[in-house]
Order: sequence, then C-alpha cells, then structure tokens
Amino acid sequence: MKRDKTYKTTVLVIGGGATGTGIARDLALRGVECILAEQKDINAGASGGNHGLLHSGGRYVSNDGASAIECCEEGRLLKKLAPHCIDDTGGLFIAVEGDDENFAADFPGMCEKCKVPVRKLDLEEAKDLEPTLSDKMIAACQVEDASIDPFMLSLENISHARQLGAALLRYHKVVGFTRKGRNVEKVHLKNTRTGENVIIEADHVINAAGAWAGDVAALANAISAEIIYSKGTLLVTNSRITNQVVNRLRPPADGDILVPGGTVSILGTTSVRITALDNFEPTAKEVDQIVEDGAMMIPSLESTRYVRAYCGVRPLIKTAGSSDDRSVSRGFALIDHLENGLENFITIAGGKLTTFRLMAEKATDLVCSRLGVTNPCITRTEPFPAPREGQWTRPGFAPKVWLEKHDPNDVLLCECEMVPKSAIDCIIEDIRKQGNKPDLKAIGLRSRIGKGSCQGAFCALRIAAYMYDKNELDDDHGISDLKDFLNERWRGVHTVLWGMPLIQAELQEALHCGLLGMEH
Repeated sequence: MKRDKTYKTTVLVIGGGATGTGIARDLALRGVECILAEQKDINAGASGGNHGLLHSGGRYVSNDGASAIECCEEGRLLKKLAPHCIDDTGGLFIAVEGDDENFAADFPGMCEKCKVPVRKLDLEEAKDLEPTLSDKMIAACQVEDASIDPFMLSLENISHARQLGAALLRYHKVVGFTRKGRNVEKVHLKNTRTGENVIIEADHVINAAGAWAGDVAALANAISAEIIYSKGTLLVTNSRITNQVVNRLRPPADGDILVPGGTVSILGTTSVRITALDNFEPTAKEVDQIVEDGAMMIPSLESTRYVRAYCGVRPLIKTAGSSDDRSVSRGFALIDHLENGLENFITIAGGKLTTFRLMAEKATDLVCSRLGVTNPCITRTEPFPAPREGQWTRPGFAPKVWLEKHDPNDVLLCECEMVPKSAIDCIIEDIRKQGNKPDLKAIGLRSRIGKGSCQGAFCALRIAAYMYDKNELDDDHGISDLKDFLNERWRGVHTVLWGMPLIQAELQEALHCGLLGMEH
C-alpha cells in the first residue's frame, strides 16, 4: 500500500488569495517556516474576482467608518510599498439627477470625519477630468482611489515568501483534521490533480480560505462566526472608458463603480446572497442591471462592448444589526478558536483586498505570540521586491518587452494582448521551479492570455500547440487543457453575448467545435 506523503512545518496557511499569500510573506519575513496550501491556484476566490479597486475609504464613510479608516491607511501604504502593482488613478464620486442631494452635500463631512482626503469639485472641472460623465451630474467630489492588480499582488507575495523559504502546494484541498487534546495534530489534504493524499504536521494552522473559511473550520469542529456568502458580478469593457475610478455618490449599491484597469475598465458590482460555493456565475439579469445602473453615471456604458462578465464571493462576517448584505461590515474578523478547544488553529476572514496586509499582520502577530517568535512585522515598511513571477499580468508589459527585443523568432502567441512565446517560456519555467506542471489555466492566471477580445479563441490553440512542441503536453492532454481553459472563458462570455461578442462567439464555436470537434 502506498503511504501518504507527509510534510512537517511550523505554520500551515490554508488559502492562496491575497490574505493567505500575505500571511506567508509576513511569516517568512519574520523567519518562520511555513507551507501555503491552496485547493486550486493563486487567487481562485474573491482575490481573483473583484474590481481591482484600491479603496480610498470613500465608499464606506457613510455606513462603515472603521473600514473606511483602514482602507485609507492601507491604501496609502500599498502605494509606497508596491507601486508597480498600482495605477494611482485618483477617483471621483458623482451624483446624478434623482440621487439624494442631502447625502451628496454631507459626503465631504463624512470623509473628513473618517480622515479620508476629499475635494469638492464644480461640475465643469469634473467634466474636464472625465468627459464621459453624464450631463445629468449634480455633484462631484475627488478622492484617492486607485487601481491595483490583484494577481500581480498575490503572485509577488508568494514569490517573495518562497524566496525566503516558504513552500506552496497548489491544487491541495483540505479534507480533514486529526485533533489531539487542544491541538490540531495533522491536516489531511488531497491533491486534486493526482488524487494523492498528503498529511501536514504543523505547530500552528492559519485558516485564510476566504469564502471557504467556514467549511475549513467546520472540518476541525471550530466554528465561531457565521460567514455570509455575497456574490458580486462585474463586467469587463473592451476599452478603457475613464482615466479615474468613478463611483456613484450615494450609499453603496449595485452597478455604481467603474474602475480603469490597464487597457480596459471594470464595471460593477452586485451583492447577491448565495448559499453554496460549488457553482456560481454571472447571470444575464445581473449584467443588464449593472449596465443600466452604470449608464446613469456614464451614458456610453449602455452601448460599449463588453468582453466578459465574472464574479467573486465576498466572505462577510455576520454581525448583529445587519439587515442586508450591503449593511454588513467590510471589516475583518480574527478568530482564535479557543472557545472551540483549539490552541493552535485560527481563522482570519472578511475584510477587503485593500486591507489584506493588515489582516496578514494581525493573524501573524497572534500566531507568533503563541509560538514565542519575537521578530516584529516589517511588511509595513518592507517594499515588494517585484520578482518576475507577477510581471506578465501587467497590461502593456509583454508588448513592451517584445517590441524592445525586435527578435523575429519571438512570435506572438496571443495577438490581442501581444504575448510572445518568450513570455510563455518564462512563465512555464517559473511554474516548473515551483515543482508544478504547467497548463493553460495556470499560464492564463500568470499572464494576459485569453483576456483580450477573442477570449482565448486563437491564443489557446497556439499556446497548446507550442506546449506540444516543447514537450510540456503529450497524448490528449492538450485537448482537456483547451476544454478547461475555454470553459472558464465561456463562463464569463455567455452573459454578454450581443453585438460583436456574439459574432466572436459564433466564430469560436465554429473553430473549436465544428473544426476540432471539441464538444465530443
């Protein structure tokens, strides 16, 4: 009988989103040995399904002052520590005819109360900054919002942690715990790619599994808070609509944020309660509502081309007095589970992408205090080293490298985003260094392939063929790889099929199903 593979470490971190990777980096910087286990790949949950908005705090000044203050402070820190991950766009809050004029008038005072910098603009100045704003605008304020690349952020978190000795286990799902007295003695995982069973013996376990944190805690019989699953749907435009982030000047609601992200813009979001995490995706009804609401701020959103929709699930911590999901605090909860009889297991949940570093600091502080580690947190002052693992997610980076090289043999494999084969080589090499086998989805997560207008129709085939040439794929693995990659793109495409995207989808179906018979 084959024995289970066993690892020993000081700390096991569960969850590969911004918070989990941030914890791994914080631990590694303090000299604490750790392993991060993720059931899929980096940013598979809410960290990969959000606006990419680095909050100024303005969105929460009316209903969640504590979160507004945290976002303001952490946003400023990240601009200093990880400027290469951030497009410091600035942001506008605008009200239109029919919006609450009293709320608009009170907004600057609410910002000042939370120490969120704000400047009131006259309408002509706002129009000069963003000509696409509605002619029905009645008030405007400027704040310090920005755009952040969540994929680059998490990839660089874990890359820095690995440089300092941490380990990453992708596609390893927690399936159980063995408890001994008041401690978790063993964590049982299954490699979802190979079926291999893995055991990790850790001195301490940090549950940072996001929306899945409740499920993980339940496996250890350690439930101390109710986690609400709030699905948020977002749309990606084919081009960049505005230079700055644009928010609706009203209490948080649906379809009231537009975030520029490189060459595109992201519009959303919704807040829909769901009860299960096994299957969720955008709906056509949500898409229609987001476009309708967004067009109130920027009328051109009603006729622009959308290349895809996607969604993430916010793990919100339910508190007394929260009547709906919008009123639930965007703050985070650090749960020590002592009341569940566990002394070496904690859960960190809730929060925002903007506050991931603070969440990681607080979780790591607690674990280090129990381990007797006195080394202080230095993520507040230690800049990100900008390793190469996250660089290819940046819009415009691959074209810049390709154009500067002028190498005629470095052909483009993705024409929409101008990703050359040298970029694919670099990504494959990095995945191999982590002890993992490269596939199209992993390459897509670490680059811009499949994110352009064709949504993988052409580049997926080219890259699969190139991987066969490099002996990275064999037998019929390329077909299953293509199916997995294209099915993921299809989840986001089928709800925006009108106009040009519908024509594109017909071409893709003819190519992949008609010519290659992939539906079989």
